[in-house]
Amino acid sequence: MKQLLYRLSFKKRIWVSFVLLMTLAIAASGWSSYTLSSRIVEHNALRLSQDTINKSSQVLDEKLKKIVLSIMSLKMSDPYGKVLEDVSAGDTSHYYNHLTALQSILALLKFNDNFIQSILIATPIGDFYPTGYTRLSDNSFYDSDMYRKIKTKQRGVWIEGHEDRFFYGKDRVVSFVVDGSISKAVEGVYIVVNIKERDLQTLITDQVSRSTGYSLINQNGQAIIQNPNAGQEAWRQTPSFLAKFGGEDKNGNFTFAMDDKDYLVNYSRLEVGESWILYDTQSKQVVLKEVDAIKWATLLVIVGFVVLALLLSNVMTDLLLRPLYRLHSLMKRVEDNDLNVRFDSPYQDEVSQVGMRFNSMLEEIKKLIQTVKSGEEEKRKTEIKALSAQMEPHFLYNTLNTIYCKSVLGITEDVNEMILSLSTLFQLGLSQGKDILRIEDELLHVRHYLTLQQKCYEDKFDFHIEVEDESILQLSIPKLILQPLVENSILHGFRDLEEGGQIRIVLRRTKHMLYLSVEDNGVGMDVDGLLRSMEQPLVSNKGYALRNIAHRLRLFYGEDATIHYYSEPGQGSRVQLIISLQEEERAYADNNGYAF
Repeated sequence: MKQLLYRLSFKKRIWVSFVLLMTLAIAASGWSSYTLSSRIVEHNALRLSQDTINKSSQVLDEKLKKIVLSIMSLKMSDPYGKVLEDVSAGDTSHYYNHLTALQSILALLKFNDNFIQSILIATPIGDFYPTGYTRLSDNSFYDSDMYRKIKTKQRGVWIEGHEDRFFYGKDRVVSFVVDGSISKAVEGVYIVVNIKERDLQTLITDQVSRSTGYSLINQNGQAIIQNPNAGQEAWRQTPSFLAKFGGEDKNGNFTFAMDDKDYLVNYSRLEVGESWILYDTQSKQVVLKEVDAIKWATLLVIVGFVVLALLLSNVMTDLLLRPLYRLHSLMKRVEDNDLNVRFDSPYQDEVSQVGMRFNSMLEEIKKLIQTVKSGEEEKRKTEIKALSAQMEPHFLYNTLNTIYCKSVLGITEDVNEMILSLSTLFQLGLSQGKDILRIEDELLHVRHYLTLQQKCYEDKFDFHIEVEDESILQLSIPKLILQPLVENSILHGFRDLEEGGQIRIVLRRTKHMLYLSVEDNGVGMDVDGLLRSMEQPLVSNKGYALRNIAHRLRLFYGEDATIHYYSEPGQGSRVQLIISLQEEERAYADNNGYAF
């Protein structure tokens, strides 16, 4: 073989090499394209399905939480309170008066949330319910499985889909059962809210309309609502399938094999319910069906190019050798950062065209170098705006819900104060599109935010703001820097506290540095674990606020700003931001006697 290779002319050796390289290169690129396409399609299918499942889970959570809040408003109503008074006294003489008085409250709850099928208030003096429904008197609540479950768990419980045995029609419902007593003096009062199973099905299918493989199950694999299209009863009875949900992740995905077929499964855990899990399945074969066309197209392209290489290799070898070497030498000069070289050739062939494109590319590179420099600055500004725009929607929901509840209770002074604070909060947050605010405005923004949170979490915490020197108020910092820190203290630091929380915000400065710290007496945090998690890709909302602030500080100040965390579990936390002052701010410090 070696002797035969030596006897071939240089042109033939180029021809053989060209054909072999073309064949190998095209085959490798074709196979790589197919493999890469398969992975991308599978990844995109999982990502899109995960986004949909997460959204569906969130919508379902919000709907169920709203129903829980409706029950709370029922328990706060005057007619309900009078019922409990007669229950405590064992007086049944006013039963029909109470039944009539409760009708408007029950009708309002159903009007506000059309997912509610029916409401039953079971008491020792009789059952109360909307009179528009026919009560099946043979089925006592106190003889039902619901009663046994809530007596066992001593808390509100969610019951999976079942036939409504309390009202005529026996519609399929999902039930929420809660102890209706307000004080220990009253016992044996329970509230049952029946939610239409078909409405929950519609709520989910509106989000996952492209799929019929969704299921809502509990940790034992029992279906919460029926989905006749899913056909996955055998799956839910398989221990290996249920074990995939056994981790602590709120959501995720995995591949599962069943009946010699692979399926892609995305899931998300609900915050409301008895360890409920919403998941969706896709056949991997169906997902990758489009990639099969890529496989056959790639094979045809490989065969076509190999045939073309055999036919044209001799001609191309003669035409390409001389100008190609010259072009190669010019490229070597470009590698040495000489962008002023240019290719010229009397030929009008493909190599000459490549040479002309090479010349155009060099011109574009010189332009792009300048464009990239200016574009990086614009990108930095865009990222800052995008990061500053993040805001927790649950804060607005909780604030508006508190305003509504207080307005219903007639606490107009708190309502007026909260509306004014919320208006000022948004005015400062928008700040006419500015990314930089004076510290005075940032503190005003935080003060209004904390005032609103105090109204939402009454007696849970108090706060103090300490500014060492009035001149600090005129300094400028990126907006919405402090608010996520105090929000972190309230949502995480005080999550186990009912009262006695303290938040302390301290601002001080030296000649060169500005120090901002937020301290609380909450449950504390694992600093080492926090720092490790911030080095990993973001997979949930956990730690998002602190990661956001650190990112924004880097975008604004680079290495001139740092963030430090001090905490021990159970002993509170302190987060400190240290920002290097600008030249004009340092000049002000010189004029006002700052020593350091």
